[in-house]
Amino acid sequence: MSQESPFRQLWKNLMRQKFALSSLIVCAAFLLTAIFAEIYTGVCHSKGIEPVYEKVAPEKRNMEPCAEYWFGTDYLGRSVLTRAVFGAKTAVKVGVIASFLAVLLGVFLGVWAGYKGGKTDDFVVWIYSTFASMPTLLFILAFSLLVSKGFLFPPLEKAFAALAALLRTEPGMLSVYLGIGMTGWVALCRVVRAETMKLRETQYVQAAKTLGASDRQIIFKHILPNLSHLIIIYFTMRFALAIMTEVIVSYLGFGAQREPSWGTMIAQGQSQLWQGIWWEAGAATLFMFILVLALNLLGDALRDATDPKLKF
Repeated sequence: MSQESPFRQLWKNLMRQKFALSSLIVCAAFLLTAIFAEIYTGVCHSKGIEPVYEKVAPEKRNMEPCAEYWFGTDYLGRSVLTRAVFGAKTAVKVGVIASFLAVLLGVFLGVWAGYKGGKTDDFVVWIYSTFASMPTLLFILAFSLLVSKGFLFPPLEKAFAALAALLRTEPGMLSVYLGIGMTGWVALCRVVRAETMKLRETQYVQAAKTLGASDRQIIFKHILPNLSHLIIIYFTMRFALAIMTEVIVSYLGFGAQREPSWGTMIAQGQSQLWQGIWWEAGAATLFMFILVLALNLLGDALRDATDPKLKF
């Protein structure tokens, strides 16, 4: 009988857990919504069409939730539900870019330090100790301000603008993505470094060295597969943290400017709460809560399903 693939085993484990499966469906729905919003926005910009989330109706401003507008309208008469749905594009984009960058840096530096040891390890420890001492939010805000106000070296500014155009975002928003990613790798690097130090002393790694396996073969065949559960759980957790950080940055006015963002919606809705207009801030908070909760539940389930220590 052929051995069952790890992917099929993982899928079966997830299917047995109702909360994990529900969380996977919710995350997939947000991802598909973000993809649709990205395509729709691109088509509108290319054809000079005003996106539906920007359609203003002054006569319908600050309408309460009703059959026509389930989450009411904002101060310009725009549908709050539509803006909250399209805000998923910003949330998913920042989650993917920032989490991927954080995981890439954390795994690379952690494995490099843990496997090589010596001066390499000392150098990596110095780097992550330096980043860990920085106030994360202040670093992101300063980096965003540096880019958005044109304080970068001209060639670097052009490179930022080109990369932002490629990713279909604003240069200031791209700096937020990168800032979150560059400050979010430290915890993973520490854990990966410690686990790599343990794995490099195991018998199968020592046997592979004796048989003449190269460092690259050992890392990709023996080290990284045993770190997969850490990478998966950290990616999902970092995804959720990146979304919440972007919401805070946008709430403070340094994030998205021309596209819907849950942080911007909360900031705009907060000023009207004293008038009893709660639905704009409420809708953005609800959407963020659902996605972050689903990511956390899914991350826990994936960790349990992929951690070899939990398999009996």
